[in-house]
Amino acid sequence: MSIYKQTLIDGLWRNNPGLVQFLGICPLLAVSNTLVNGLGLGVATTAVIVSSNLLVSLLRGWVAEDVRLPAFVLIIAALVTVVEMATKAWFFELWLSLGIFLPLIVTNCVILARAESFASRQPPLPAIVDGLAQGAGFTGVLVLLGALREIVGQGSLFANAENLFGPAASSLRIDFWSSGGFLLALLPPGAFLGLALLIALRNLLMQRRSSRVAAREPAKHRQAA
Repeated sequence: MSIYKQTLIDGLWRNNPGLVQFLGICPLLAVSNTLVNGLGLGVATTAVIVSSNLLVSLLRGWVAEDVRLPAFVLIIAALVTVVEMATKAWFFELWLSLGIFLPLIVTNCVILARAESFASRQPPLPAIVDGLAQGAGFTGVLVLLGALREIVGQGSLFANAENLFGPAASSLRIDFWSSGGFLLALLPPGAFLGLALLIALRNLLMQRRSSRVAAREPAKHRQAA
């Protein structure tokens, strides 16, 4: 298996930041009350991860060992500032919805962890692929959790899509019922319960896959004999 395929599988599934590493849990739980908010924060986080991985990889031979981590934090902080300013300029309503959690991307442990454990030890292209995989994995959890909470909590999907995709996207909204939903899903306990369900589902799928692989092994040994 090539390093690129392995990196993609790790970020998207096997070592997913939200479901396996449990990194970036605070913004994941706080912002994922709708699909659009989750997608917006996920895209912003992915942009920062990819950019920081690239810069860290390019500068890895120039940064002294004793100032490595402060330098990485400085790079990430600068990139987060750029992303926040761009979001405020072009997606103002989304910027208002995400609030303090957009600048707090700088504290997301996923970004610093990938810069230190992967990008600082790899050439630029693998570092970019790793950033895309980790960002896509994190975004996927945000979107799934946001969609789940939005459907259960307010009976809709793609609410406020115009904040991310422009005024024409307001027609994307889907209302499943008009009498509201289960309010708990939109509150912090609902975020924890929703994430727990996603983690349990992933673990169940992994367990079933392991059982199928284990069941095939004796058959292979019999055929070889």
